[in-house]
Amino acid sequence: MTPTAVLIVDDEGIVRNALNQWLSLSGFAVSAAANAREAMAKVVETRPLVVISDVRMPFQSGLELLTAIKEQDPTIAVILITGHGDVPMAVKAMRDGAFDFLQKPYEPEQLVTVIERAANQARLQRELLDLRRRLDGGSEQLAGRLIGPSRAMEEVRNLLLDIAAIDTDVIIQGETGTGKEVVARCLHDFSSRAQGPFVAVNCAAIPAELIESELFGHESGAFTGSAGVRIGKFEFANHGTLLLDEIEGMPLLAQAKVLRVIQERMVERVGSNRQIPLDLRIIAATKVNLEREANAGRFRADLYFRLNTATVDLPPLRERGDDTLFLFQHFLALAQRRFNKPELPLHPADIGSILAHEWPGNVRELKAAADRFAMGLSRREQSMSALLGANEPIEPGLAERVASYERRIIEEELRRQNNSIAAVCLALGVPRRTLTEKMTRLGVTRSGPG
Repeated sequence: MTPTAVLIVDDEGIVRNALNQWLSLSGFAVSAAANAREAMAKVVETRPLVVISDVRMPFQSGLELLTAIKEQDPTIAVILITGHGDVPMAVKAMRDGAFDFLQKPYEPEQLVTVIERAANQARLQRELLDLRRRLDGGSEQLAGRLIGPSRAMEEVRNLLLDIAAIDTDVIIQGETGTGKEVVARCLHDFSSRAQGPFVAVNCAAIPAELIESELFGHESGAFTGSAGVRIGKFEFANHGTLLLDEIEGMPLLAQAKVLRVIQERMVERVGSNRQIPLDLRIIAATKVNLEREANAGRFRADLYFRLNTATVDLPPLRERGDDTLFLFQHFLALAQRRFNKPELPLHPADIGSILAHEWPGNVRELKAAADRFAMGLSRREQSMSALLGANEPIEPGLAERVASYERRIIEEELRRQNNSIAAVCLALGVPRRTLTEKMTRLGVTRSGPG
């Protein structure tokens, strides 16, 4: 662990040097300042966790320094050193945000104890502040990663923001291709574990005889062919997030051992008796209903109940309404840039085919179709309906034709107005909110000022 950064502020050099020596020997990363002005420069430069300041100093007092520090960084813990007559003043300072005060003379061991408590509080405040910042912008960021304006996806995004802030295990259920790993990654990135590792393992792809070694690791010589020590997925994901994808494919015997690891948050490598403590979030992803599988005896009920603290159900693409067209246009634009292809608008017949298709492979299938369409295969050799396996082109209905017409008008006006939203609103005679909502619904994108 990185040593706790402590800043000493005292106008007496003898006091500064004595504190510096004692705290350095106690394992802290110490810096010092002779006055409040010098201290503020070091606060900005090094952002210490803890500041220890004398109350009575020339030019600026410790109380004035406290106010300045809290305005600069409210997470820094300030400890005041006071003389006998300064106690009432120090009590007031604590009401103003000081962590604690020590009255001269004090025991050095007492100071170390107070610093450690102050540092723990400062770390916690910084973690919460960092998490709050991510969550405050989380809705917009999630909308850029879990794309789709439908109510179903909005509910998923809101649920993820709630769960991300709670350090609990999660089950993600959804059909093949609905984006379970993307959701798991979002849960990790928006949680307090974002700086830790994200480890994904496909339980169904590991042979039964190797799954314990893969998950728990093994010691050298634990079995034939184990020439060296191997770190398992649980241990590798420590302090982060472990995704157990397709957990329904895990053998029942392995499920029993995984249950014990999850319950105890301890893992033993194969061939070892040493228990390794774990601090991680576990996310189980499945394309089946685990409750039904547990009731049928195909999945351990106790493991299901242990994991099922929070569940995220991902809707299939066929239940997401206009998200289908929105997603297709998004992936199409990305593919056109990737393949250096011109951005051509969709024909109404293509739109009808996209909306009518069932998309059994969900988002994964849709992205692959958008890639093929961007490469020009459908325009040179076949229609979109043929690309998707339909027998003949499907003509769009009235709603699709109106949407296509609106989309062309907005895109053309954006080109004419050099992508200025304000100018487009004026030219089309619509409020800005109405225009932006239509652009979102129709999948119209822009670049540039506005």
